[in-house]
Amino acid sequence: MTPRVSTFALRLPNSLKAAVERMAAADGTSMNQFLVMAAAEKLSAIQTAEAYFAARRGKGDRKAALAFLSRAGGESPRSGDEIER
Repeated sequence: MTPRVSTFALRLPNSLKAAVERMAAADGTSMNQFLVMAAAEKLSAIQTAEAYFAARRGKGDRKAALAFLSRAGGESPRSGDEIER
C-alpha cells in the first residue's frame, strides 16, 4: 500500500538549499527524501520531549528543591569558574 502524499512549494535560501543538496548527496538520498526524514526526526524529537515533560509534570517537590538550593556547604568554585564582577 502506497501512503498518500501531498506536494507543496518550499522556499529555501540558496545557501540552505545548497547545503541540503550536499548532505542529501552524501547520504545517498534525494533532496526530497532528506527533507522528509529531517521533518520526521524533528517531529519525533518534539513529541518525545512533550511526552517526557507531560509525564514529569506535577511530580516535583518544591520543598525538597528549595532545601537543596539553600543548603550550606558545597564546593568553592574551581579555578576559572568564578563569576567576574
